[in-house]
Amino acid sequence: MKRWNRWQDYVAVIAGLYAALSTIWTTQQGSSMVMMIGCGVLLIASGAWNLSSPGQPVAEWVQMVLGALLFVSPWIAGYTAHTGATWTSWIAGAVALIAGVLALQPSMHEHAEGHHGGVAAH
Repeated sequence: MKRWNRWQDYVAVIAGLYAALSTIWTTQQGSSMVMMIGCGVLLIASGAWNLSSPGQPVAEWVQMVLGALLFVSPWIAGYTAHTGATWTSWIAGAVALIAGVLALQPSMHEHAEGHHGGVAAH
């Protein structure tokens, strides 16, 4: 698989960027800003990592964990009362998690080809 070519990783980068920047226009409480900016920036970084070096399933798992963390962060950080921040976390986290799930199998296939001389393992 070519570098900088997988749409799923671009989706994760956009979801992270949206989560991080949404703190500008959504009401924040306590640690909601830290969670949204932190997870957003880490999603951007993991998406860039996935784009620059395809075929590393561990990078997809990192992206999925970060998406799941962003999704559950309203409950963890206690900002469910702020609907804008909560819905942004839920949607961006779910989008990143789903994008990671959709990219996992192609990444595993690429990884297997790279370790078996171009022949996929069965």
